Amino acid sequence: MATLSARDMARRIDHTLFAADATRGDIEKLCAEAKEHFFFGVCVNGSRVELARTALEESEVQVVALVGFPFGASDPDAKRYEVEIAIDQGAHEIDFVINIGRLKDGDSNFVLREMRDIVEAADERPVKAVLESHLLTREEKILACRLALDSGAQFVCTSTDFHALDVTVEEVRMLREMVGEDFGVKAAGGIRDARTALALIEAGATRIGTIAGVGLTEGLIA
Repeated sequence: MATLSARDMARRIDHTLFAADATRGDIEKLCAEAKEHFFFGVCVNGSRVELARTALEESEVQVVALVGFPFGASDPDAKRYEVEIAIDQGAHEIDFVINIGRLKDGDSNFVLREMRDIVEAADERPVKAVLESHLLTREEKILACRLALDSGAQFVCTSTDFHALDVTVEEVRMLREMVGEDFGVKAAGGIRDARTALALIEAGATRIGTIAGVGLTEGLIA
């Protein structure tokens, strides 16, 4: 299994909070933890981007805006507008949920056009396409990865961690094979301990999305 220092692990973590009842205090705590543990970023809903950016001022922690969460089924123009607002409010990265139903329809043109619109709206900020891969067949995963590669996005992400099964090593390894060595793969979904995170990194994950970032790094120290 891969070995990493707690600091190296932290720099792969997107510390996440998307709960509907997350308060201002919850977001401020999330950001304080991210600064204390040197996480790569915090993932927050669009209405909390400005607060997170203020809380993380003068730190290296990135603000990742969640777009189209959790279902990805909103109109592409609505998603694009979400991205534009998030960028205006200081987001450094965008995580957006693809339109899973249209992908299952085989409507590649629709899905690719939406992806490209979001990449364009992100104005050169990194974009992660969230696949909810547990809902997809192998052929659909291949198609989604091909479209993401063609779109200008920088990552595929396994899931929203909202209604997903726990991500597996096999799932991450499969996505890594599909996108190649140089494209980003973010693992998310039930990652709660350091051992799991290390196994996912060894399988090819370059970023870890989790609500348990503090526990992961403290697990490595322990």
